[in-house]
Amino acid sequence: MSSLFTKIIAKEIPAYIIAEDDNFISFLDINPVSLGHCLVVPKAEIDYVFEIDDDLFSGLFLFAKKIGVAIKQAVPCVKVGITVSGLEVPHAHIHLVPINSVADITFDNVKLTVSNEELDKYCTLIKSKL
Repeated sequence: MSSLFTKIIAKEIPAYIIAEDDNFISFLDINPVSLGHCLVVPKAEIDYVFEIDDDLFSGLFLFAKKIGVAIKQAVPCVKVGITVSGLEVPHAHIHLVPINSVADITFDNVKLTVSNEELDKYCTLIKSKL
């Protein structure tokens, strides 16, 4: 089950990587619902989040917590929302979205068009808070 995320993990395609370790990777969503919107992905090719074994599942959310704290410090927002919808890409992933209201995390909203320069800026800013 190779996906777009598999190619990012393998560094076959570029991404604005925030952090990674042996099991997980986080990178900016290039079609964000708000600036600073990150994805957190297990490196193992697992489609459905509830098919992840317990240890990896716990690790995924602990890794996401570190990224969420960094986003909150780097991006002006009330909170960092978290959602797992799992329909966009057939690879389990978590969305971390800077929000000021519940409406900010609605994926029906128009996605932002963000320049490479702005993505680079937010990538650097969030990484500096880790």
